[in-house]
Amino acid sequence: MFLRNFKRRFLGRRNQVDITPDDIFLDSSNLPDFDTFQFEGQIEKTISRRTIFLLGCFFMCILILFSFRVKNLQITQGAFFSSKGDNNRLKHSIIFSERGIIYDRNGEELVWNSPQKKEDQEFFKREYSDYKGLAHILGYVGYPLKDSSGNYYQTDYIGKSGVESFFNEKMSGENGLKIIEEDASFNIISESSIKFPECGESVILSVDAKIQNALYGYMESLAKNVDFKGGAAVLMNVQNGEILAMVSYPEFDLKIMSDGEDKETIAKFNLDQQKPYLSRATMGLYTPGSIVKPFLSVAALNEEIISPYKSIYSSGSISIQNPYFEDKQTVFKDWKAHGWTDMRQALSVSSDVYFYAIGGGYKDQVGLGIEKINEYIKLFGFSEETGVEGFIEERGVIPNPKWKAENFDGEEWSIGNTYHTAIGQYGFQVTPLQAVRAISTIANEGKLLKPTILKKEGESTDYRKLNIPEEYFKVVKDGMRLAVTDGTAKGLYLSFIDVSAKTGTAERGVLKDRVNSWILGYYPSDEPKYAFVVIMEEGPVHNTIGGLYVMRQLLEWMNIHTPEYLK
Repeated sequence: MFLRNFKRRFLGRRNQVDITPDDIFLDSSNLPDFDTFQFEGQIEKTISRRTIFLLGCFFMCILILFSFRVKNLQITQGAFFSSKGDNNRLKHSIIFSERGIIYDRNGEELVWNSPQKKEDQEFFKREYSDYKGLAHILGYVGYPLKDSSGNYYQTDYIGKSGVESFFNEKMSGENGLKIIEEDASFNIISESSIKFPECGESVILSVDAKIQNALYGYMESLAKNVDFKGGAAVLMNVQNGEILAMVSYPEFDLKIMSDGEDKETIAKFNLDQQKPYLSRATMGLYTPGSIVKPFLSVAALNEEIISPYKSIYSSGSISIQNPYFEDKQTVFKDWKAHGWTDMRQALSVSSDVYFYAIGGGYKDQVGLGIEKINEYIKLFGFSEETGVEGFIEERGVIPNPKWKAENFDGEEWSIGNTYHTAIGQYGFQVTPLQAVRAISTIANEGKLLKPTILKKEGESTDYRKLNIPEEYFKVVKDGMRLAVTDGTAKGLYLSFIDVSAKTGTAERGVLKDRVNSWILGYYPSDEPKYAFVVIMEEGPVHNTIGGLYVMRQLLEWMNIHTPEYLK
């Protein structure tokens, strides 16, 4: 009953229309001012109750949906959207910490920070001293990086090489954080720091920047004037392992590498045949030539295969029976005929025949043999990393039967290979830093030091003591002093300092038309304080000046500008 009344009242009867009597007699002929052009006289149909009901239901659904949405925004997720709204007004900004400063041993700044403004944010760029020769020691950095939206995805300075890399964590410090309040127009209303930055620690190097600069300058000048391809040099304290100077020529520009913006110059560095990125002092592998002779001398004395007073005759070469042809002799040449020489004299004039004999044996002279040569050369630190901070190092090669078999398709070792190894040829390869460490061991009579680029006080306790009598080192030291007063290193005979040294020349190239020129030694001769090594790489074979000339120039410069290191 209720449903029938509801349908009658709100839905009505389908197709039922009420007509009054007046409507029957009213038409266009008796209706005054009837305008057919304005659609007057047409029968109008009212909106049905059903349509109104359905429309009401539609709007009621809309209202219910909006109510649920409002509840979700205001109550369920109100706190989240409130926080998000605050963040739209409060911006977090990094306060970059200052990276640690790098000083030389005398307190002179080598690397420091320069404040910059970058997009309303304080930013620090690394600045470098004008001293040359420091690139491989100091290294460079990578700056914080942003994505395309302007947000930092790398917020730290990253050391890429050298000291900057090795001491990166120590020098980095810790960034701070700042909150900036902005209005709707991005105008800053207020700023406040919620975490202050912590500066990184500074590093004090053992290097003297003035000596480093002078040494690099002399190497650069010689390389350009004589056509050497590169070079390396190290000056080291023989008591505590401090490196006073360590140069690799050529080098790269630290500021250009850190900024990373001069792509053209960086591309030139990458393609440069002289390899400016190579730290030649620690990664350059060079045939040592005659600079190995002092170490073989110590080995021969310690093995008691020869007396330091026994003389061996050099006519300019030795000959041995060719193992493959009975009617032929194999000749091993000396660089000149030296006549009779004992150990001190052989070191002085660098007699190859003498070291052929004590290395591989000849006639009545027993030789060390390749196994003992390997043993003693390793004892002086060759074929191992020195452990210096901040550098990747090459280990080098000491030729031996196993090495030959692996690299020459199983070939057997011969006596000729031993002879060549005894004078630092064949496949022998060492780094300049290994060489200066080894000669320091002779200078201090048995302490194989760990080199360091950090300033230290007093003598080092970080060393291996060689179990070799001091008297044997003294014989070799006499020979190296004799080389300066009367032998191959006479260019270092100076009035203001007594120097002991050993030269070395190693042939390069298929045509042997290029040479590496070595000098290594120490000073003062009586009470050694500093050892040195210089190598000039791939110069013309007929050139008469090389590493020795560089070292002489440096010592003369030091006598005027830094005499404290010569006392």
